Amino acid sequence: MSTVIPFSRYNEEFSSLVSQTRQTLSSLSSTLEVSTESQSSSSSKLERDMNLALNLLNQTKDLLKQMTVEARSSSVTNSNQKEECLKIVRIAKANHANLKDDVNGMQSQVEHHLLMLQNSSSKNSKRHRNNNGVNGEVRQHLLDTNSNLSNQNSTLDRAKQVMAETEVVALEITEELSRNRETIESAHSRVRGVSSLTNQARRVLVNMQRREVQQKMVVYGVGVILFLALLFLLGFF
Repeated sequence: MSTVIPFSRYNEEFSSLVSQTRQTLSSLSSTLEVSTESQSSSSSKLERDMNLALNLLNQTKDLLKQMTVEARSSSVTNSNQKEECLKIVRIAKANHANLKDDVNGMQSQVEHHLLMLQNSSSKNSKRHRNNNGVNGEVRQHLLDTNSNLSNQNSTLDRAKQVMAETEVVALEITEELSRNRETIESAHSRVRGVSSLTNQARRVLVNMQRREVQQKMVVYGVGVILFLALLFLLGFF
């Protein structure tokens, strides 16, 4: 019971961090919509909220590692508690993966928005230069490249998440096989013990039968001796 209490606190803290991150993403989305409609930017607010979302995401990642270590810890002796903890960790990992995808997606939108604002500002300050169109193409190429890299990073993160979940399942299967082996060995030990007790009981019964035969022979011998003695006494008198 002493292990489940701190683990439940880990889970509550994880849920709180996820909620805070979701609220920050919602605030970023609202800021993007307002700045798009008004054609003006609150760059400092976007950057501040984006950094906050990334920090919260890192905190959830670190907390998830602690939860994983706690769930696999040898201090969890009750098998039911351990399976429940591992189940909570799997759910938390899935939630973290979804949250990470949302944060990465929002980061791409914010970076794209900031670059577009920078591009617009640069166009206004350099509207009389001939290379304005070339710079716009370069920036657009950079935006496309950044978007492709973000998509590739998301794919890699999902693959890592699948590998982590597969590792957890493999560990659970290994532990289950270990428990089954211990159960089988214990059953074999009990069978050997019962067999040993049966052999001992059989030997005791054989010894009892031998003693019974010996006792009967002694009784018969004493009876014969007494009978002969009686005959001798009768013949003497």
